[in-house]
Amino acid sequence: MPAQTTQDKVDASVLEKLLAQVALGNQNAFAEIYKACSAKLFSVVLRILRNQAQAEEVLQEGFVRIWHHASGYRSSASAPMTWMSTIMRNAALDVVRRKSHEDSVDEEGSLDMFESDAPTPEQSVQLTASALSLENCLGTLPATQRQTLVLAFFHGLSHSELADHLQQPIGTIKTWTRRGMERLKGCLESK
Repeated sequence: MPAQTTQDKVDASVLEKLLAQVALGNQNAFAEIYKACSAKLFSVVLRILRNQAQAEEVLQEGFVRIWHHASGYRSSASAPMTWMSTIMRNAALDVVRRKSHEDSVDEEGSLDMFESDAPTPEQSVQLTASALSLENCLGTLPATQRQTLVLAFFHGLSHSELADHLQQPIGTIKTWTRRGMERLKGCLESK
């Protein structure tokens, strides 16, 4: 069996303790989190940006966000790796949105840039209703299926990443995903 490196799986309880120390300004704890999680978090960012140089910059920006927001982490809301992955994903998506906006302004370069892409009030109500329906239906799923779907679709984890993260065989992950999607679809169609 190969020796585990710092980058290999880190116990969630260890990460929770380190995040608590980071919230208090402990730079050594922050360095430990960086050593333990940077490779995994880099892969999250790289998958979104598909540009290594940009991904490296966003990784650094994401770790700055983790440093500044560590006091907001709540273990009751999510696992530490999920929380940090969300921060990195959001930082990467900010870059994508910014790039997309810059491209559209360059292409159009006219008064079209003042048109709002914001939903109309009617669309906002429909989106809110849809989000509530989705949230209610997710709440009816067993915890394993719900967690698998949330990590896959909201955090962008692949089946193999889910298997690693949840420490389950990939076949189990696929089954949870498929069954969760079937139940979610049935619930949404009944609303």
